[in-house]
Formats: sequence, C-alpha cells, structure tokens
Amino acid sequence: MRTKLIVGNWKMFGTLAETRKLIFQLAVEWGKPCEGVEVAVCPPFTSLIVAKHQLELSHIKLGAQNCYAETSGAFTGEISPAMLADIGCTYVILGHSERRTLFGETDELVSRKVRASLDAGLTPIICIGETESQRDNNETESVLARQLAGSLATLTNDDAAKIVLAYEPVWAIGTGKTATPEQAQAAHAFIRSELSKKFGDAAGSIQILYGGSVKPQNAKVLFACPDVDGGLVGGASLDADQFIAIIEAAATP
Repeated sequence: MRTKLIVGNWKMFGTLAETRKLIFQLAVEWGKPCEGVEVAVCPPFTSLIVAKHQLELSHIKLGAQNCYAETSGAFTGEISPAMLADIGCTYVILGHSERRTLFGETDELVSRKVRASLDAGLTPIICIGETESQRDNNETESVLARQLAGSLATLTNDDAAKIVLAYEPVWAIGTGKTATPEQAQAAHAFIRSELSKKFGDAAGSIQILYGGSVKPQNAKVLFACPDVDGGLVGGASLDADQFIAIIEAAATP
C-alpha cells in the first residue's frame, strides 16, 4: 500500500515572520506524525533556510517550488537543484501549471529539470493537468499522455521509485472548483496506466497526488480514491488548521 503524501505549496506567499509562525504551528504546536502519511511544505525561496532550521527536529520535510535544469552557470535569477539539496530540500515541484502557463515552460524543459533534480538527489513532484477547455473538448487523456511522455522522457525504470506525480486540473486551481472523486480517480487511473506502459510494475509504487482546491471538506473523500495518494495543497496550506485537517484526513481509514 502506498504511503499518502501531503505537500503544501505556499506559492508567492510568506514573509520570514509568516514562515516562522506557520511552521511553528505545524511543527511545534501540532507536530504529531500521522501513521501512513508523509508531509512536506514548499515555501518561497527566500524562506527555505529559515524553514529548514525550524523543521530540523520535525517529521515534516522541506521542498522548493521550482528549480533550473543546470547545476551552475550564468543563469541570472535561477536556482539549481544542487543548491536546493545543499540547504536540505527533499522535494521540488516541477512543471506546475502556473509555470507552464505564465512562464512558458515546456514539457522538454520540465524533463530537463526532472533529470537534473534526480541527479542532485531531490524527489521531483511533476505536475500535469488539463485546462477547462481541454476537458470540455474531451482532450483530458490526450493532454495527460502528452505531458507525461514529454516530462518523463529521460527516465528509466530505476528512476520510477524516485519521482512523484501530481494531477492538477488547471480549471480547479484557485477557482474553488474541485474535481469530483470520480473525475479525480479516472484521471489518476489513466495516469497510472500510462506510467505502467513506461515503467511496468514499478508504476504501482509511484505516488500520484491530487492538486486542485484541496480543502478539509473534500480531502477525505478524494484521498479514499484508490489511485489518489495524497494532495498538492495550495491556499489551504497557508492556514495551519486547514492544512492539519487535510493531513489528518489522509490518515483516516
């Protein structure tokens, strides 16, 4: 049985003071591990080192929201996977829909970032998902298949155990809309079938997270789906009570 993984994506929110407060609430005031659940938070780059120090005695892991595909070089404004690993990150989110739509990231670039992150010892959380118009045009599966093929192009069967996928229907991110459990399960089952074509039996162990307006009110029913292995949580991860409720929903039988 796959362990559930709950990841908080803080996006471009959080001063140092806000980071300290939120992590104190999660790691100290609450701080209890939930059986069968792994937890990570992904603050902005400016808060990573502060977050790392606060999480050192915690079960909560640290992740970043993005990285570049090179180890070092003349890439002003970018951060390498090696730098993230050096300050103690375990995870890095790659190919988020906001990176794809707002910053023009392609599957080919995501693939390069995935390879570089694995080489640095990070676990990439690779995001894929369709827009509302693509779903309305019955293109969900073709979009997911294309993004998977491109984003995972360089990976081997041995790499399969080192990655996480996140299905994020773009139409449900920050909109208040959420895929129904049936829609989420159908998409996750399709993703796993595509992973099986590439990785064989190893696909069965890959965690596939749901990301699209996960809230305490819908978390339990989403996480009960057989191919939903946790959540990539946006806005609700900025509220300690809501994020804790989502974590605990993942641990509920």
